[in-house]
Amino acid sequence: MRDITNWTSHDDTIVENAIRRGASRRELLQMMLMGGIALTAGSAILGRATSALAAEPVKGGSIKAAGFAASTADTLDPAKASNATDYVRCCNVYNRLTFLNGQGETVMELAESIESSDAKVWNVKLRKGITFHDGKSFTAEDVVFSLNRHLDPAVGSKVNAIAKQISSVKAIDESTVEITLEAPNADLPTILALHHFMIVADGTTDFSKGNGTGPFVLETFEPGVRSIVKRNENYWKDQKANLDSFEFFAISDETARMNAVLSGDIQLGANLNPRSLRVLENNPAAALFISKLGTYTNLNIRLDMAPGDKTGVAEAFKYLINRETIQKSVLRGLAEIANDHPVPDTNKYHNAELKQREYDPERAKSLLEKAGVLNQEIRITAAEAASSSLDYAMVVQQAASQIGQKVAINRVPSDGYWSNHWVKDAVHFGNINARPTPDILFSLLYKSDAAWNESGYKSEKFDSMLLEARGSLDEAKRKEIYGEMQAMVSNEAGTVIPVFMSNVDAVSPKLKGLVANPLGGMAGYSFAEYAWLEA
Repeated sequence: MRDITNWTSHDDTIVENAIRRGASRRELLQMMLMGGIALTAGSAILGRATSALAAEPVKGGSIKAAGFAASTADTLDPAKASNATDYVRCCNVYNRLTFLNGQGETVMELAESIESSDAKVWNVKLRKGITFHDGKSFTAEDVVFSLNRHLDPAVGSKVNAIAKQISSVKAIDESTVEITLEAPNADLPTILALHHFMIVADGTTDFSKGNGTGPFVLETFEPGVRSIVKRNENYWKDQKANLDSFEFFAISDETARMNAVLSGDIQLGANLNPRSLRVLENNPAAALFISKLGTYTNLNIRLDMAPGDKTGVAEAFKYLINRETIQKSVLRGLAEIANDHPVPDTNKYHNAELKQREYDPERAKSLLEKAGVLNQEIRITAAEAASSSLDYAMVVQQAASQIGQKVAINRVPSDGYWSNHWVKDAVHFGNINARPTPDILFSLLYKSDAAWNESGYKSEKFDSMLLEARGSLDEAKRKEIYGEMQAMVSNEAGTVIPVFMSNVDAVSPKLKGLVANPLGGMAGYSFAEYAWLEA
């Protein structure tokens, strides 16, 4: 049995999150007993965790937080947001029509209600009395403008592939919007909770001002450098932000990011590699905020570029990657084995019947030989910006060397990685944040015309199945279709997804109020609205 002295802040976080999800005292004690904690120690831990959650938020104070990537392409245009840095900043200054809470439930935000009798025509009732930071009243026209931007090719919206299902958006009156879809989609309220669907003021062209309805007002925005926001005293929610102000920037070097938390220079360092846990676990200067989200780093082999355009090359890498090594050694157990498709087992549509692909270097060798590339060097582009990708690349390189395959790691800077290498290089890594539905994942990443189609996968059958599942109100039918689509992606696409990663953020022990959120790390990137500093 373990005693309370070797129970870590990571374990405290797990217990606190379980309480937030509604776990009973009996369930929590059983969980700790399975982890080797004595009953008396477990009761003490429960008391401590319950007290932490019951603590009253404190108003005031300022914090600094650091993400892992920044560039001059940083944007406050939610339609163009493409990474965690953009998402955090957009969450500071804007709101969405809906929001996903910590339990993964879709709740209303700027919308008062969203209803439909056929999943095709949706009536959206908006909250009244809300103003933008510049004093302009929030109306239906702002929603119409914001949603239509995703349909305009000139905007370059990152969710254009998803938004294309919208055939019209019109204002019925100042507080009512009607959204008509090309075909029924029961997931629309959840889709509108994505970060890209933040609502901006009608006619906005200068997004550097960050004029939204959100919890903070923008003071400074320097792309590639930093942003500073202050609390919106006119925020429409009864519970306004607790913090007076918040500064966000990037520290690309992970060790430097971790040390900044330990020294107290910042109060949150985002997305740390699990190897950092050795330093952080028993250090009183930092706590761990761990979220199991369905996030993953994947190896992408473009099917329309050499060498991936040769039959069997992409499949070979799926057998060549050692998933258990990544799970246990690279990620120190903070991961779940994946099967080369993006739907985790926490999702109700997960295909549990799909046979797990095993590590089989000899089979990989055979496929590479048949493709005629075994004696050719294959370059894999990796960067710290794609979490743990350099470690993954070395795991692949080592396995490849054992079968005579030459693999070179093309290490590039994090700055500019997403605009210069991701989706573009022949073999490269991605880092995909969790999404709440298979429809969103498949629409963003695997639909033939998706902007984020990382391996250039194209299948008319897949595209038609996507539409069929989206429009069905039969849950059993949807599960069947999504199950087959997972198998298609696993077997046909050029995306190698070895594990689903737990997200690890290092935080000051005084930073409270963080709740895991299915939309990503840093509490779904919305942590600043709910966080507070212990006195």
